[in-house]
Amino acid sequence: MSRRTRLNIFLEPDHARRLKVLAATKGVSQSGVIAAALASFLSSDGADRREAAIAKRLDRIHHLFERVERDQTILIETLALFVRLYLATTTPLGAGQQDAARAQGRARFQEFIEQLGRHLQRGNSLVRQVHEEVFADDASFVRLDDVAEPNVAEHLNRSAAS
Repeated sequence: MSRRTRLNIFLEPDHARRLKVLAATKGVSQSGVIAAALASFLSSDGADRREAAIAKRLDRIHHLFERVERDQTILIETLALFVRLYLATTTPLGAGQQDAARAQGRARFQEFIEQLGRHLQRGNSLVRQVHEEVFADDASFVRLDDVAEPNVAEHLNRSAAS
């Protein structure tokens, strides 16, 4: 005679369905699945396994944040370089040319927005493109605080001189 205790439990319909599918997939009874889950939950190493699972998830989140930081750094540096080059190479306009320049600027901005929309619809990413073309692997990625400022100034000076 079995020394098991009979219990009546109530499950949400979705949990009951998932339990039935799991038991059928594993080829065991639903009671067997519940007993194994309860044993795992009550065992002393259950907490260690849960902690390991949480650590794994946190590690994955950490890597995602590193990627976001990398992408943000690329975008910030791209914008900063563009602004520096623009300011270094753009000549001031006379009063008579400003209205025409504003109209030209509006037209160019509209074209930029349309091109950006097409680029995004195709699923293209400047960050991905830069990362794939410039950086062979994540280990070779240069962080913002590793970049020497004199090199940027030297690049701007050469650009302005040409």
